[in-house]
Parts: sequence; structure tokens; C-alpha cells
Amino acid sequence: MLHHEPSGSGTTQPRRRAALVFVLLIAVICGAVAAGSLWSAGAETDRALAAHRHQVTATTTGPAKDPPVATRYGSKAQAVAPAVWEQPEHVRRSGNIHVPPATPQGRTVTIWVDDAGAPARPPGSAADRALTALSGGVAAAGVIGVTGAGVVLLVRRRTDGHRLAAWEREWEQVEPVWSGRLHRGSGAGNDDE
Repeated sequence: MLHHEPSGSGTTQPRRRAALVFVLLIAVICGAVAAGSLWSAGAETDRALAAHRHQVTATTTGPAKDPPVATRYGSKAQAVAPAVWEQPEHVRRSGNIHVPPATPQGRTVTIWVDDAGAPARPPGSAADRALTALSGGVAAAGVIGVTGAGVVLLVRRRTDGHRLAAWEREWEQVEPVWSGRLHRGSGAGNDDE
């Protein structure tokens, strides 16, 4: 049995692959641009934050207490202890600070404070910034890649449908001549004979 291929099918596969490779390339480029932008923005934010953060030495005035269960979702376990410290202008301050679990009274720990001397989170590290940039870049590349591939596949499906419909119309005209049968109602005979 002979199979008739829709016209142009030999060239569509390389085109489809090229389109998908192009979408992948665009996704990777956009992901790299997003990662670079996130890195730059994070570096600028960290520089601005670092200008207003200071490390000081605090001394615990009581034993560490485990934080409530609702606040234990950090990457490393931390407890809370009362402490005293001097802010950068040599003004004595006191309050609760985060310390390692089981920190005893009288232990010195290094903490970060803001310009007013209140405990504050430290400026971001290069590792944190890299993780944020990488995550954002991968997410951007993924969204663009999946969306672009979806568009390519939708266009492919639509063009295949049109191409197959055109092939069916052409085949309806060619098949009776090719098989030696004529269409019914053409006045040339009956296919049942």
C-alpha cells in the first residue's frame, strides 16, 4: 500500500526543531538577564543595607529560651535570650536577641544592629544573593520556555490540521484517478461493478 505524505512534511520537522531550539535559546537568554538583574538589584540593596547595619557584642543577661513553635521555621535553630549591648554611639541598650539554643547567661554573642541600635537582620550574603538570582533566572527561563514551547506546539498543531485538511481535499481528487475508479455521479460507471 502506498502512503501519500502531506506536501511539505519533509521540511516541517527541521523547522519545528529549529523553532523549539530558538524558544529554548530565548528562554536561556531571558533567564540569564533576569538572574543578572536580580544579582545587581540584590547587591545594591545589600550595599545600602550594610551602610546602616553594624556588628556589636552583646552579653546575655539570662538563659536562652526556645522560641514559640510558630517562629521555628529558620534554616538554623535559634533561641531568644535577654541581653545588653552598646550601640555604635556607646549608648547602652537591652532587649531580646536571637542566640544559639542553650546559650547560658553571661555569654557574649555578636549581633547586628541598625543605626538606632535595635537588633536587625544582617546584610545579605553573596550566597543568599546568588541563590535568589539563580532561582529567579531559572523561574524566568522556565516560564518563557514553557510558554514559548506551548505557542510553537499550538501553531504546529494548527498548521498540521490545515495541512492534513488540504491533503484530504487533494486526495479526494487524485485517489479515483490513481485507483482507476471514477467518482459516483460522474456518469462514467459504478464502483460496485
